[in-house]
Amino acid sequence: MSELWSKVSAYIEANVERAIAELTELCRQPSVAAQGLGMAECAGLVKDLLERRGIKAELMPTRGYPVVFGSARGRTNKTLIFYNHYDVQPPEPLELWESPPFEPQVRDGKFYARGAADDKGHIICRLFALDAVLAACGELPCNIKFVIEGEEEIGSPNLEDFVKANAQTLAGDACIWEFGGVNFEGRPEIYLGMRGICYVELKVRTARVDAHSGLGGSIFPNAAWRLVWALSTLKDPDERIKIAGFYDAAKPPTRRDLELLARLPDESEQIKQTYGLKGFVRGLSGLELRRAAVFEPTCTICGLSSGYQGPGTKTVLPAEAMAKVDFRLVPEQDPFDIFEKLKAHLTAHGFDDVEVSLLSAEHPARVDPDDPFVQLTVEAAREVYGKEPAVHPLIGGSGPMYPFVKYLRVPVGVAGVGYPGNRAHAPNEHIRLEDFILGTKHTARVLLGFSGLL
Repeated sequence: MSELWSKVSAYIEANVERAIAELTELCRQPSVAAQGLGMAECAGLVKDLLERRGIKAELMPTRGYPVVFGSARGRTNKTLIFYNHYDVQPPEPLELWESPPFEPQVRDGKFYARGAADDKGHIICRLFALDAVLAACGELPCNIKFVIEGEEEIGSPNLEDFVKANAQTLAGDACIWEFGGVNFEGRPEIYLGMRGICYVELKVRTARVDAHSGLGGSIFPNAAWRLVWALSTLKDPDERIKIAGFYDAAKPPTRRDLELLARLPDESEQIKQTYGLKGFVRGLSGLELRRAAVFEPTCTICGLSSGYQGPGTKTVLPAEAMAKVDFRLVPEQDPFDIFEKLKAHLTAHGFDDVEVSLLSAEHPARVDPDDPFVQLTVEAAREVYGKEPAVHPLIGGSGPMYPFVKYLRVPVGVAGVGYPGNRAHAPNEHIRLEDFILGTKHTARVLLGFSGLL
């Protein structure tokens, strides 16, 4: 172990309480983009957190909430970008929280608050890693840029245009993404890309008002049935999506992708236990399960609403019905193309009365698993955790990685503070302090390796 790394590691272990104090300050400030709650205040607080460290920071406008951009000069001309977001998911249902979501608490080695894992814990993790490197080196070993947006939890609707318009300002040589952490076995996880998403809302109105089901049941069109019939045309019981041309652009996994999937641990039993599942669709298991989980596009009904849903009975024929549906997309699929194909599909099947609205769209993105920076993040994880990293060629979720890969042309790596049980997006969201320490060390080691100091 080098003397420099010993100093960095010792600093992190000695200053955890100070870092947790800043995380408490940040998580105490609500920042729910979906509700417009506390967004300006939180953007200002993040700007202040950067400036406390001598990082030049500004609030850069978008058509929605501002991006907090920070930059600092280092010893070399190489530039490392950190992408994070300061918005969080709505905390509801509030009654399921064991402590108030915006009143952070540490209990049994865990830090509880909305945003603790997604994504404020990662913001503080990056800043804490910088503190440790600065303390050990006396200066930043490379240039640093922060891109911290306020709309990730609502689909980052303005980030692609922002990155494209400000590509020269944001330019760098590599990027550390917003998340990271360990799997069920405590092995660090490295993700090399994200699926895209096309999120839509379908609405049907068949009458001006609801009707008595005895009056209209035989002779009135029923909005709920109309929507159910429309939805039934989208996918077969064997999970095959029936929209014409849906799979045309979908790129299958490469041989290298399949090699990486084959090396991943089999977590199917832990997943079934966590979610109370009897099994997976189509009886999937083993490598085929892992392949389908990330390299097959999806059509998911996320929500349905129509008529009466309270206790007891109400004999009503609904006039309106609504469904929210997301399509997770694999490399080369275009969310806007999928949206147009969906509208054409519904029209072709006689459902031109179904109103379709596009709520969110993000392109899929991939990173070369053999890129030197990616390999650096893998090696740094191996050194910090003392375990072989689990390298995923793609993650099932979606996020705004595409503009960083397309317009900034940077390789993207991950390091962070998460674990499978952190309940991100759910009540009692939290991180484990041990993961916070290890994630900070991983981030610091990547920074030092990127700068050529390790």
